[in-house]
Parts: sequence; C-alpha cells; structure tokens
Amino acid sequence: MKERKPRFTSLSGIEIHRLYGPDDLKDWTPERELGVPGEFPYTRGIYPTMYRGRLWTMRQFAGFGSAEDTNRRFHYLLEHGQNGLSVAFDMPTLMGLDADDPLARGEVGRCGVSISSLSDMERLFEGIPLDHVTTSMTINGPATVIFAMYLAVAEKRGIPFDRLGGTLQNDILKEYIAQKEWLFPPEPSLRLVTDVVAYCAQSVPRWHPISISGYHIREAGATAVQELAFTLYDGLTYVEAAVKAGLAVDQFALRLSFFFNVHNDFFEEIAKFRAARRLWAREMARRYQPKDPRSLQLRCHAQTAGCSLTAQQPLNNVVRTTVQALAAVLGGTQSLHTNSMDETLALPTEEAVRLALRTQQIIAEESEVTNTVDPLGGSYYVEALTNRLEEEAQAYFRKLDEMGGMVAAIERGFPQREILEASHRYQREIEGKERTIVGVNRYVEQEERPIPILKIDPEVEQRQVARLSELRKSRDPFKMAGAVAALQEAVACGENVMPPLIEAVKAQATLGEICAALKEVLGTYREPVVL
Repeated sequence: MKERKPRFTSLSGIEIHRLYGPDDLKDWTPERELGVPGEFPYTRGIYPTMYRGRLWTMRQFAGFGSAEDTNRRFHYLLEHGQNGLSVAFDMPTLMGLDADDPLARGEVGRCGVSISSLSDMERLFEGIPLDHVTTSMTINGPATVIFAMYLAVAEKRGIPFDRLGGTLQNDILKEYIAQKEWLFPPEPSLRLVTDVVAYCAQSVPRWHPISISGYHIREAGATAVQELAFTLYDGLTYVEAAVKAGLAVDQFALRLSFFFNVHNDFFEEIAKFRAARRLWAREMARRYQPKDPRSLQLRCHAQTAGCSLTAQQPLNNVVRTTVQALAAVLGGTQSLHTNSMDETLALPTEEAVRLALRTQQIIAEESEVTNTVDPLGGSYYVEALTNRLEEEAQAYFRKLDEMGGMVAAIERGFPQREILEASHRYQREIEGKERTIVGVNRYVEQEERPIPILKIDPEVEQRQVARLSELRKSRDPFKMAGAVAALQEAVACGENVMPPLIEAVKAQATLGEICAALKEVLGTYREPVVL
C-alpha cells in the first residue's frame, strides 16, 4: 500500500523508519545504555521506584494582577489538590521595573503578578506556610532581588531558611538565547547566578538555586534536539562557573534542576527526557568526576508546550495538553505543569486551570501508567530515538566547546541563529501543509463559539502605583539609601550579593531601585544582530 507521505520525520527533522528492530540498535547494550532506575546512567529514571513510590509534583503556573489576586488563586489551587506553587510574574517585574515606571504603563499585572517591593511579596504569600509548600519562581534577570524578598518574608515569619523548599529559575543564559529578558551583560549575570548557588549551598540547602530552562528555548522555535543540547550545555556552563568560584561540585550539583518543554511529538518527547538524564550523567562524570552519585542525576520540571496551543478551536488544546502531559510522565519528569486551554487568548480562568490540573490527576490516578517504571524502555523505536537525540546533542556540545563555551557562542549569535532557522523551517512546513495543525491549516471552522476569558482590571495598575507612592513616603529614606549603597559596594568588591540584597529589600528598597543600582556597577547589554 502506498504511504501517506514520501518522508516521515520527527518535529526535529529526524527521519522515522517504517519499522524498528534489532538492526537499529546494533551497538546498543542494556547494561551500558539502560541500566536500572536510580542508577547510572539514569536513562530509566533517577529514583528506583519512580511513581510507584511518589507521584510527580503537580505545580500549576499562576500569577496575575495584584499580589492579593494571585494569593487567592494560590489558595484555590491548593484547595483543589495542587501540591506545589509556581509563580508567574508580570513583564515589568521580569524586566526589573517598578509598577510606576513609565515603561511599565499598561503592562502591570497583565501576564503575571506585579511585585515591586517586600510588601508585595508578603501579600503574595499571605496565609501560605512557606515551610510546608514548595515554591517555584519563574524569574531570571532580577532573580536575586525577588529571591531576597522571599527570604525576607520567611525571616519575618521566623521560618529558618533551611526549612524552605523550592526553585528559583535564575537561568540567565537562556534569556540571551531565547526569551530576551536580561538586565546585565552575560559575565556579571553569571556571577550573580553563582552567588545564589553559593548562598543556597550554605544557607538554604533544600532550595534549587537554578532551574536550567529549555522551555523558553523551545517556545522560541527550537527543535527537541536544540532544546536538549542548549539546555544541558547551559547547565554545564553554570557548573563550570561555580567550580571556578571555588565551590566543590558535590556542594551544589545535587540541587540543580532542569525545566523542559513537552511538545506534540509524543515519542520524541519521551526519548528527549531519557536522553537528557543519560547525557547529563555522562557529561558530569566525564568533566567533573563528582563523588556523590546524586550530582549526576538530572531532576526536571516539565510544562506542556504553550507554542503548540491555538487560538482557533481552543477546546482542542485540552487534547494537545493531555498528550503532552502523558509524554512527560512516561519520560519520567519530577514535576509538571499543564497549560490551560485558553492561554493563547488570555491568562487562564479558574475553570480552565482546574481542568488542566484534573488532566494531571486523571493521568496519575486513572490511567495506571504509573504502575511500572519506564514502561517504554527496551522499545526499539524509543531506544533508537533516545540514542539519536543524544548523538545530535553531543554534536552541538562539540561545536560549543570549539567556540569557547556558551557565553562566547551567545556573543557570536550562534544558538540564536540556529533557533531562528529551525523556527522558520517549522513555520514553512505549517504554511505548506506539510504538518497539520488541527483547526489552523486543516479542519478549519468558519464560525467558532467564544469561550470565557480572564480580564485584568485597569485598577490593578492604579492600586500598585498608589501603594508604591505611599511606600516611598513612609519608609526611612536614609536607611534605604544606606542599604543600597552597601549593596553596590559589596558587588563592586566581589562579595556575595545575597546578604546585602536581603538587607536592601528589608529597608524597603524597591525592585526597580535595586536593579537600577546594580546596573550602575554591572553595566547593561545589547545583543548581537543574528540576521
């Protein structure tokens, strides 16, 4: 029978054979490539029992409007079975701007929660036991400042830092590569990341100081291969920076975490997670020879692909998200966020968020896919894909090594250009109907029923601006100015930035004021032209 297409490929462009068998795994041995769960090279999972012992953390990304608005959503999610918080910040906060900055006008609370001061952070976590709930914060350029605010809230409540658990994204390299929300040049930004790593190793031992993110790299148009390669190489770059700063690899490596996208190519995504664990373990062992085996383990959070969702026929997004979430589970993620069906239109409604959470709960409690570890292990197709993804990621590693590392590659525009070309290829395939997007280029409906969407009240911005005005009137200006000056001096002298940062936020210095002061010492950055 004639096949439907002349050529079948994965979303990364890997040619897919009609059938897979022993010939596709000629040099493959189960002992070397698979092992057993919980043991090197961790292909089958980082824990011996995986989901038979403990399910993944269900962590819905949430944040909109004011701190009070998001606080109510957090309580709602916890009441409906979520067991970890994940904070989305608005664009001004991501860019280190206060809500009353002229550049923030019209954006306050729109794509996440608005946080400008320690007072905002206190309202954000009102009534939430920080020592019993893990918190993930998606913040990068001003990550140190936001983390200092979180620690100051805990300190004010009398919670010891060693009882805090959570994750700070704090991945600045992927900002230069993909998301474009940086504040300082690459080298000083790496120094700030390393300061957080060192501070957590000493004072906040249960905290993950970096979540090395492939998610945004994939959202920018990268293939699964590029996401795998650039993300893991970013991770190795952070390890190298920490080691050069005098930290032993076993002091911090076991607290590093990763954050992957989960796209529509079901088997490629499963293979990507398996290849990531194996490749990370092998590269860490080869480059740094840690003594603690936990330093070789890749722990990851996953989020279903926002870039795969469509504004057309938004109910279809429920199906896409379900397929993607199942791939993440079969791939062995430790934590998962499922996107809501309405996220291409607006921030999700409570109903849409609840359905996204229920998607995870049905997979966990009803599908029975959690009964055995790595159920697809040994599949000729999955193992061949895992090998191929690892091999192609290693080819990128060699190129990046030859360029002198990721910072040098970023300054030359190499990863940016690779992603740009991949995104153009994918878009051409959609426009040429080589790839089907249901409801977009096939099975299109002329009239669609609208769904409810969440709208942010303009009064949110007005209230935030008024609060900042009151804060500046009521605080001790000399105490605040002294704390900021001490911060600048500490940064200029090469001291760890976290202790003076905590003092600055406690003195009610705002996010924008602190970031502006740091720019005076660390400088600013303009990216290279890649076209």
